Amino acid sequence: MVQNTIGQIKKEYQAAELQMLPDFIHIYKEDPRAGVIKLVKQAQGRLDKTEAERARLYQMGEYERQYAQYTYVCGIDEAGRGPLAGPVVAGAVILPKDCEILYLNDSKQLSAKKREELYEMIQSQAVAYGIGLASWERIDEINILQATYEAMREAINNLGVIPDILLNDAVTIPKVPIRQVPIIKGDAKSVSIAAASILAKVTRDRMMDEYDSKYPGYGFASNKGYGSGAHIEAIKRLGPCEIHRKSFITHFVSTIDRIC
Repeated sequence: MVQNTIGQIKKEYQAAELQMLPDFIHIYKEDPRAGVIKLVKQAQGRLDKTEAERARLYQMGEYERQYAQYTYVCGIDEAGRGPLAGPVVAGAVILPKDCEILYLNDSKQLSAKKREELYEMIQSQAVAYGIGLASWERIDEINILQATYEAMREAINNLGVIPDILLNDAVTIPKVPIRQVPIIKGDAKSVSIAAASILAKVTRDRMMDEYDSKYPGYGFASNKGYGSGAHIEAIKRLGPCEIHRKSFITHFVSTIDRIC
């Protein structure tokens, strides 16, 4: 029997989907060639990493299992409470009970590339999802906390279904007649809240990228409106622009009349 070359086996490994790796390992585990031994070890490493991720994800589903008697368990989170510019954005997500989206996590723990990948997966697999936002004007008008609550209520209303229970990242949202469970650091403890945090973060980041083109000079594409040193210096040099939160920048400018 003619053996496959190491190059051929490498191509086979690179093309293998995760579920194909056990068969790959079984076929080549007795091959004594160093290059094949290395590939089998890499395949086993991928499987081990995936099993560890599944175990982590199972732990993050603790609250969803706790409230599994409810049909629609909805996670709620926001992005953009702290920046000096732009809106605050909230996400609401109802995931299927058997949903397994690997590497789902608090959006702050993920790279921008991974957030984008997960954003698409969440939207394609969710039972329902909604986005809400409150503008910088609204933040200045009623304060950031109340504006965040408004964005969260809008996200819930945009789901298209009525949740049976809300899992919230640390807050209890006023004026919502649905049972709520506030969870401290919930975006790292609940898959539903983590999914909501990713939708909110990616939505807001994309908006800030667009604002970067409209309001050049502030670095919105890189700082997303947060108070980096370069951003603060730009405010002092150029004055605030339309999307700056006036109530957030009084420490950096003596007047907020200059709107570019």
